[in-house]
Amino acid sequence: MNDAVALRILSSEEAEARIGALSAVLMDCVEGGASVSFMAPLTLDRADAFWRHVASGVASGERILLVAEDETKGEIVGTVQVVLKQPENQPHRADIAKMLVHSRARKRGVGAALMRAAEEAARTAGKTVLVLDTVTGSDAERLYARLGWQRVGVIPNYALWPEGGLCDTTYFHKQI
Repeated sequence: MNDAVALRILSSEEAEARIGALSAVLMDCVEGGASVSFMAPLTLDRADAFWRHVASGVASGERILLVAEDETKGEIVGTVQVVLKQPENQPHRADIAKMLVHSRARKRGVGAALMRAAEEAARTAGKTVLVLDTVTGSDAERLYARLGWQRVGVIPNYALWPEGGLCDTTYFHKQI
């Protein structure tokens, strides 16, 4: 990874203060065609509302929010979440959600570094099983496989691309 990128966990207060930067990353990913729960065009109001919800989850201890920051510019260039809150019969599990890397920071190891940091944050929180899903055939799918995640299977026509049209989704798990 580029030495000018630093990873850290944001508090709920920091997340609230950085909503604009987080929204910029999310909007860039959606505009670039990433199927990450939002349809295009993604408005700033909708993106900001999503991050306010995330900040609330951080405040309540339901999730951990990690970011990758370009140290030279102070900009957030990537983010990932560890969703800690699970059903009562799954206290050992967490979900990895919204691993996003801004288009200008891709192919620099940011995604891999975020995933390793998310795994460590989950481990520190006492989790031993992680689960995630991603678009089948995507760069993210190849990244997760390289990082030792185990492919569970594919659900055809699971979600929509931001501009419309169905895409398949691959589920992964990792024992940590």
